[in-house]
Amino acid sequence: MEHRIAKPPSNPWRVLFLLLLANLLNFFDRTIPAILNEPIRLEWGLNDLQLGIIAAAFTVVYAVAGLPLGRLADRGSRARVMGWGIAVWSAFTAANAFAWSFGSFLVARMGVGVGEASYAPAANSLIGDLFPAERRSRALGIFMLGLPMGLMLAFFTVGPMVAAFGDWRAPFVVAALPGLLLAALMFLLREPRRGASERVRGAGAGAVGTAEGSAGSAAAAGGEAPAAGPVRTVLRTRTIAWIILSGVAVNFAAYAGNGFLVPMIQRYFGLELTAAAVTTGFIVGVTGLVGLTAGGWVADKVYQRSERGRLVFGAGSLVVAALATAAALASGRGSVALFAALFGLGWLAQYSYYTSVYPAIQDVVEPRLRATAVALYFAGMYLLGGAFGPVVVGGLSDALARSAMAAAGATEMTDAFRAVGLHDAMFLIPVSLLLTAVFVFLASRSFAADARRMQGRLAAGARGAPEAV
Repeated sequence: MEHRIAKPPSNPWRVLFLLLLANLLNFFDRTIPAILNEPIRLEWGLNDLQLGIIAAAFTVVYAVAGLPLGRLADRGSRARVMGWGIAVWSAFTAANAFAWSFGSFLVARMGVGVGEASYAPAANSLIGDLFPAERRSRALGIFMLGLPMGLMLAFFTVGPMVAAFGDWRAPFVVAALPGLLLAALMFLLREPRRGASERVRGAGAGAVGTAEGSAGSAAAAGGEAPAAGPVRTVLRTRTIAWIILSGVAVNFAAYAGNGFLVPMIQRYFGLELTAAAVTTGFIVGVTGLVGLTAGGWVADKVYQRSERGRLVFGAGSLVVAALATAAALASGRGSVALFAALFGLGWLAQYSYYTSVYPAIQDVVEPRLRATAVALYFAGMYLLGGAFGPVVVGGLSDALARSAMAAAGATEMTDAFRAVGLHDAMFLIPVSLLLTAVFVFLASRSFAADARRMQGRLAAGARGAPEAV
């Protein structure tokens, strides 16, 4: 016998579309500095390490602020958390246009990080209540289309905007305007009850949680009582621990790639800004439309055959991603088209990570703790992965550039040496993707047991909450 905890809303796809638009803007705003790395570097005389620090400052603040904001989303209105967050990040995006130094630009990026930190935990929690488990991969895949769509919009339009306005600052102002409209729309959302799309088994449920878990599940079924020890409860789930480690590794690769592909293509292949940005847009953007759409469909299909199928599929896709990106970097300067095709294949495969791992978090964490779980995951993902990726690759790029200069017997740093240094430093990307595959596979081994425990807690809560039957 099954019990449905609460009735889900009748228009989940419309809500999902609004969440997708905000997610698109989220990634558009955070990508702009990566495209403008070269003009920013030249204006203030920066090196690659300082460019990496700009990205790292954003991600550190994003990760740290996500924890209290995730708890806020679990306790209160997710729509309000998202609405205020979008307004804040849009305001600070506009502030970047008025930066007068490296330091002032850095502070504005940190403000953007605070605003954006509010969004993903609340949105992921909301999607978990909009769609049942067997449809979450597709729903989250559609939501995550905001990533490649935001990247594409940025990589395809920022260069032309700079050319049209004659100033690299203009895209920041343009990007801020739609955010204020989306913020207003978020405040109009009507949320489903937490656990609205959960189906749990009745008396025949396998594992039953602790008394704390059972009481908490009853709260999830019929109220909004806070969980006791939420961080400890989430972290003691083995699957979540492996997923957090996978997030560190995948974001190291993603932020290093997204942050340095444009300047690497400019230096290594000699393309100008717009051409390099458009090429990068195809590599990391167009591939995402295919990877997330097809990946979500495949992940749901394999989940129907095997509980751990999603994560096994994700691990296999990441092995392909590692091999393809390594082949792209090893292909040399001969053809930028060959490099783009190989790296794009790797990035396409990498996108299956999101449609495999994000639903797994929903499947092993009960509804009242999902925003907290996503915030913890993002804390590791961004604080240790997203922040260190650009810094480590940027620092290694500077070191390898100096080595290339010394090997050539030169006494002056040139863009040719910087090109070699950055290209060679980016071999850390396939290494990190391969490590991600290992962590996702290990998560697949504990997934079934953790999912059954979560279902047991929900079943115990449903039996103790008459209004849920």
